[in-house]
Amino acid sequence: MQVSTRASLRLSVLVPLLALVTACAHVPDRSPLPAEHADDAGVLGIPRARMWGDAPPPWEHDWFKRSKADLKERYSGIYGRPHTYLAISGGGENGAFAAGILTGWTAAGDRPEFTTVTGISAGALVAPFAFLGSEYDEVLKSVSSELTADEVYKKRRLIRALRTDAMATTEPLQALIAKYVDEEVIEKIAAAHREGRSLNIGTANLDSMRPVIWRIGPIANSGHPDALALIRKILLASASVPAAFPPVLIPVEVDGTTYDELHVDGGAASQVFLYPVGVDYDQVLAKLGVPGRPKVYIIRNSRLKPIYEEVENKIIPIAERSLDSLVRTQGIGDLYRIYLQTCRDGLDFNLAYIPADFTQNSDDLFDRAYMQALFDLAYERSKAGYHWEKMPPELEAAPIQCR
Repeated sequence: MQVSTRASLRLSVLVPLLALVTACAHVPDRSPLPAEHADDAGVLGIPRARMWGDAPPPWEHDWFKRSKADLKERYSGIYGRPHTYLAISGGGENGAFAAGILTGWTAAGDRPEFTTVTGISAGALVAPFAFLGSEYDEVLKSVSSELTADEVYKKRRLIRALRTDAMATTEPLQALIAKYVDEEVIEKIAAAHREGRSLNIGTANLDSMRPVIWRIGPIANSGHPDALALIRKILLASASVPAAFPPVLIPVEVDGTTYDELHVDGGAASQVFLYPVGVDYDQVLAKLGVPGRPKVYIIRNSRLKPIYEEVENKIIPIAERSLDSLVRTQGIGDLYRIYLQTCRDGLDFNLAYIPADFTQNSDDLFDRAYMQALFDLAYERSKAGYHWEKMPPELEAAPIQCR
């Protein structure tokens, strides 16, 4: 049976979590951010380092204030040029699909430089290297199709797990992120930011129960000595499946006082995102002199069509199947939202997802044979010229009329 990494890991905690009600917890001490400061807490003193994913940005972007000459100089990488946006979803071991699409696109010879890249969960680990271009294709493979479970997590003993914040530790994943996200990568991200390009990573703030979009470019470009450590924390948080992996405490400041926020897998809030709601994109494109319709590419690291399977009438199979269904339908809802955004804003929507004719099953978490087969399928189809869907398939029978 094909089971997503997220569903499998959550499944492993369903029964033990019942005991947590009475167990004594051994977890890091917290200094939680007070609710009244949820909208104004800062991070490392870096302006505009992040924003809510479910509300318009709390600031007016400077491209609305600058002259045409200033904009052309400040945003030399995106001003007066066609725009191409890439959004990469979560999906655990299915992140191999995105890596195959991107590396096959390189082999096809027409992979664009992306104006903006967003990533959540497994997509967050792929996004920085998709953003930096084809020179990082080997890294893309390493952080997706070539992963092993030992490079991601280490199981805790059951009794210890019941007394702490997760069933596994993520020291291996932290080491993997530190290996590939180094000073050189951060400087390249900062250089791209200085030209106007954007790399955004999504997490879920458990205290607020809201999605957070982290703007990696301003953080990388800040020159702050802790910027690299913060970016690594953000990537770790975005991939930290709740209860299976420990949440990530991120320090924030308000009026000189330090608090913390609890962040987990961005998939707890959404499976994929493009840009915040409430953005007047017509005005953005007009100010930046963007010719034509920007292209939007969405890579959903999941199957969209349900697979029929007889479910055993017992608690574990029922819970497992229900969680798989929840993640699948949440992801479809996110695709509807993005599609409606692109319809409203006149963008060219393009979607890739794991096809129904890929029937290989994963025998275990981070099954190398499964990931390699998925990578190969995506690579070959992308190299041959991928057939991107122009709308979520559920809408094909009654398409929404876009402008």
